[in-house]
Amino acid sequence: MKRIITKRIYDDPTDQDGYRLLIDRVWPRGVSKKDAELDEWNKELAPSTDLRKWFDHKPERFEEFTKRYKKELKNKESELKQVKQIAQQQQICLLYGAKDEKHNQAIVLKTVLENL
Repeated sequence: MKRIITKRIYDDPTDQDGYRLLIDRVWPRGVSKKDAELDEWNKELAPSTDLRKWFDHKPERFEEFTKRYKKELKNKESELKQVKQIAQQQQICLLYGAKDEKHNQAIVLKTVLENL
C-alpha cells in the first residue's frame, strides 16, 4: 500500500499529493471546486452531521469522537475498500476543512484505512 497523508483543503495542491480525496460532508467555505483539484469528494466517508455537530472541533471530545466515528465507518465497508484499492496504486491525500490539524476526521480515517 502507498502512503496515506492528510492535508487541509485550504493548503495549495501539489504534485506530491497523489489522489486528492475530500472527506467532508459539506463543501468547505471559500474554496472553489476548480482550485480544490479533487479526484473525488466522498461524503459517505465523512462523519455524520449529528456527530460532526456534537464534536464541534473541541479537542477534549476527540477521543470520544474517534470511537463514534470508527463505529460509523463500520457501516461503510464498500467505500473503505474502494479507497484502499486506490491506495494500492497511488498515494492518497485525505482532505478536510477543519482548522485543527491534530483533531479531525482525516486523522481517524487514515488510521482506519491503514489497519484494514
